[in-house]
Amino acid sequence: MNAVFSGSFDPITNGHLDVLERASRIFDQVTVTVMHNARKSGKHLFTLEERLAILREVTAHLPNVRVDSFEGLLVDYMRRSDHGIIVRGLRAVSDYEYELQIAHLNREIGGVETVFIMAATHWSYVSSSMVKEVASYGGPIDNMVPPASARALIDKFSDRYGQRIQSS
Repeated sequence: MNAVFSGSFDPITNGHLDVLERASRIFDQVTVTVMHNARKSGKHLFTLEERLAILREVTAHLPNVRVDSFEGLLVDYMRRSDHGIIVRGLRAVSDYEYELQIAHLNREIGGVETVFIMAATHWSYVSSSMVKEVASYGGPIDNMVPPASARALIDKFSDRYGQRIQSS
C-alpha cells in the first residue's frame, strides 16, 4: 500500500524525519508532498524549490520514499496519484484535535483514510516554526533538524550566525 506524508516542510525537522522513516517501514511507498498554496505565497521562509531540494537530500537514504509537490486539495492529489493513505505525525494532544478534524474531512470529501504516527518523545517539542525562530537569532539548531535543513537555515540567517560566531 502507498501513502502520502504532506506538509509545508518549511523546513523539515527531525520530528518529521522520524515519522517519515517509520512510515517508510510500514508502507510500500511513501510520497512526501510539499503543499504549494498560492494564497500563502511569500509567507514561507524557503521557496517551493528549496523545500523540495532539502527534502530530496534528506530522504536520499530511503529507497521507497519519493518527493513531490501539489496545489489544491490533498484528496485530489491522492486520487490522481493512486495513493491510499495519508500519514500525519502527531507531537501532542493539541495536534491530535486539529488533525482529527482534517482526517474526518478528508474521509468525507475524498474517501481517504489517515494514519497517525506519534513522533518520538524526544522530538515532541520541535516544530518548523520554533526552529525558524531559534535560527533567526543565530541559535543552535543542529539537534532539531537534519543537516540539509540546518545548512539551509544557517544560509538564510547567515548574518545572525556570523554575529553569533564573532561574539563568542
